[in-house]
Amino acid sequence: MAQKAETPTPDEAATPAVGKGRATPSRAEQEAARRRPLAPDTKEAKAAARARLNEQRNRARDGMANGEEKYLPARDKGPQKRWARDYVDAGFHLGEFVMPIMILVLLTSMIPVTEVYYIAFMVLFVYVLLMIGDMLILARNVKKKLAAKYGADRLERGLGWYSAMRSMQMRFIRLPKPQVKRGQYPA
Repeated sequence: MAQKAETPTPDEAATPAVGKGRATPSRAEQEAARRRPLAPDTKEAKAAARARLNEQRNRARDGMANGEEKYLPARDKGPQKRWARDYVDAGFHLGEFVMPIMILVLLTSMIPVTEVYYIAFMVLFVYVLLMIGDMLILARNVKKKLAAKYGADRLERGLGWYSAMRSMQMRFIRLPKPQVKRGQYPA
């Protein structure tokens, strides 16, 4: 027997259908639909995350080298430390040349003549004493000039030591990189 296609009567069309028109999914089906990995596990996602991390590291390294306050470690932050860095970078200091002199002494110590060996180490010893004297004078000058600029009661601790240690590094390996040329002492 053939069934006729039922067409809704005008009364049935006016009444809204009950329900949402589909079956309610079970809890297991809902949980399965929501389930996804916590972190994307694709190679592309890992490569993109690695690229972002490398970009952030490069930006931080460049910012630190250029002396941007945001990227500096705590030991280098602040206007007094910046002033001390600029003061050290503006001058010549004996500590900058200690490594090349040590290499020369090492090379001369390979000469099998005892007098040359003895003289080379005496020169190095005298140079180290002069370098320590230069560092002490630099530390005193930095503290005195910063006390005059910022006030003795507002002076940060460790500025003399900070300046002395910076003066021992060769200019091209200092971090943050020197922002002033030689002879451009800060005001």
